[in-house]
Amino acid sequence: MEADDLGAREIFASLPVMVALWSRWSRLVVDLDRDSEERGPRGVVPLKDSHGRNIYKEGGLPEDEEVERRLKVYYRPYHFRLQEAIQDPEIKILFDCHSLAPMGPSGALDPMKWKKDIVLANNGNPRGEKDPFFGEITCPSNTLQMMKEILNESGFSVSINQPYSGGFITAHYGKKLIEKGKMAVRMEINQELYVDGETRQMDRFRLGDAARRVQKVFREFGERI
Repeated sequence: MEADDLGAREIFASLPVMVALWSRWSRLVVDLDRDSEERGPRGVVPLKDSHGRNIYKEGGLPEDEEVERRLKVYYRPYHFRLQEAIQDPEIKILFDCHSLAPMGPSGALDPMKWKKDIVLANNGNPRGEKDPFFGEITCPSNTLQMMKEILNESGFSVSINQPYSGGFITAHYGKKLIEKGKMAVRMEINQELYVDGETRQMDRFRLGDAARRVQKVFREFGERI
């Protein structure tokens, strides 16, 4: 079962930023982008993958004790370090970075639809403005539009809040950051830029090219913000 953000670590972990955190395990073990209290098929310890397939054999579902163990070992240390990082007055933006497959799985919000190279999300509408359904945005719309412009200038096609407007990390921490004059943005990169469509293996040359382009973009983000 594929449940890793292929290429995300290779592209984003070496960005010119103050702190970079990344998951060292599959989201099928524990999903860091969920509320710790969220249970059910796609909860913090999921029972089904994004295609709707069962992760565990009959009779093998993790019991409460195992769920708590995973939260203690994997989930809470990550979020503790994340909270610690964003409290640093020098850190102005939280980027929650992921990669996404070129086409959504059958269980996704966007099944079988081709995506842009980059998806930017701030918990808002396709213009980056507040959507009453989702609540407060996590980054000013004009800042998000500026990021889109920089990405476009670097040759990336970009969508805003489509197909994803953000996850738990962006919304939970972003709403607190925006009150302090800071912000949070979710950024997804399309795996089609560096993954072979047939073998599902990463092409190291294309991956390196994508990483260099993204690093250049982030340097310009830093200069303009």
